[in-house]
Amino acid sequence: MSDRDDLEIILRSHYPLITVNTFEETRTVNLFKRIAPLVDLPLSTWTVTDGLDAVVGDATFNPSELRLVGDNPPDTATTSTADPEYALRVIRDAKQAGIILLLDFHPYLKEPVHVRLIKEVAQDHDVRRQKLVFVSHAIDLPPELVRYSASFSLRLPNMSQIGRIVTEESAIWAAQRGGDNVRVDREAVSALLTNLTGLTDTDARRMVRNAIQDDGAITGADVPELIEAKRALVGQQGLLSFEYDTAHLSDVGGFNHLKQWLEKRRNHFMATSAADSDVPKGIMLLGVQGGGKSLAAKAVAGIWNIPLLRLDFGVLYNKFFGETERNMREALQTAEVMAPCVLWCDEIEKGISTGDYDSGTSKRVLGTLLTWMAANDKQVFIVATANDVTALPPELIRKGRLDEIFFVDLPSSAVRKEIFAIHLKKRQLDPARFDLNALALASDGFTGAEIEEAIVAARYAASANDTTATTELVLNELANTKPLSVVRAEDIERLRRWADGRTVSAN
Repeated sequence: MSDRDDLEIILRSHYPLITVNTFEETRTVNLFKRIAPLVDLPLSTWTVTDGLDAVVGDATFNPSELRLVGDNPPDTATTSTADPEYALRVIRDAKQAGIILLLDFHPYLKEPVHVRLIKEVAQDHDVRRQKLVFVSHAIDLPPELVRYSASFSLRLPNMSQIGRIVTEESAIWAAQRGGDNVRVDREAVSALLTNLTGLTDTDARRMVRNAIQDDGAITGADVPELIEAKRALVGQQGLLSFEYDTAHLSDVGGFNHLKQWLEKRRNHFMATSAADSDVPKGIMLLGVQGGGKSLAAKAVAGIWNIPLLRLDFGVLYNKFFGETERNMREALQTAEVMAPCVLWCDEIEKGISTGDYDSGTSKRVLGTLLTWMAANDKQVFIVATANDVTALPPELIRKGRLDEIFFVDLPSSAVRKEIFAIHLKKRQLDPARFDLNALALASDGFTGAEIEEAIVAARYAASANDTTATTELVLNELANTKPLSVVRAEDIERLRRWADGRTVSAN
């Protein structure tokens, strides 16, 4: 079905209130203009600048019909329908059936008088056939109005429709230039279409126009710029942060089982439609703090060469009732727009632990996440990292929600040698000049993060003496460090016992 079919069904229903959450106001108004004659209803708009204005059909609202209440009725000679209360009174008291688009009315839904007037219009719908349509980027009806309302959403253009947008914009550019054709690179166009999925019609059209405008061509050079523009566009709310510093296989020591698992599924994830029930859904990385879970999460995006989005639970939570759940929905919608992508839920237990201290907000957030995971048909691969398994709800970690749970244990001697070599190279230090075997032996029980800090501290010590870091300096730092495996030995052992037989080793 199309937007037109969906909207016609809603308008023929008995819902007096309709909400349209969208940034595409012009496209929405034009769609209503096409539909209004089909349902035999006149169309009007309301804005705070111009008040009520007929758009399609004979929609007239006569202030003289206003029901006068109280000793001080409004002065109809001076009051304008740009005033929201006055406009609602005029609509309520008019004998005019019709569709009234209330554009950007969301700031006025907090006024009790407005809510009451809207409710009276809704209750009288069977007699007057008046439909109030709220069009805004953020419509949140009060609870007493929700039962009278239906929601309508503009569909995002599919690949074929985006292709038509490219064709149309190319034709417009050619007409403006006297018939010169737009030069296209087929591979670039294919990449362009893939990366424009998930955007609105308006945003996709603007980005195509920008790609063509500079040089009259669509080439490979346009694709990175488009991806960057898309990131900026969908990341404006700050609920998700884009991680540009993704890792590669060579940046990660150990994790051999995880690397093999990812390599086997890469082509299937990238090439298969997300509607395929067998497309990889995601993984959980459970383990010791500092063991490299965050680096592994970044490596998933780096290995698959797709964007990495990090969900920030600190930004997600809001003190107002219901806002946090809506933030979660918006974050997930943003991830869908960026598909194919990796959605990194860092320390997920802090965001969805199901205690009673937050009046059930965490439970509702968890419910929102689980519902989305069950219905998700986009190529969004979840990587959840966690330190405390006891805080994780069983609904999340059962098979089917995620594909696998990997346990990140303390690195073995061989893996510690890899980690030393990686971090030495990152600091322009030649690993061949260091006794990696001695370092691996001395760092038994150290995490990757603790090994890195020992190298950093050795460099500081060397710099203080105007020398370069050596094996002896690193060994000295290791000897002066109490690793987490000693400080939190009981917690780590408890975590290991739980993971044994329940998880797959990442190494």
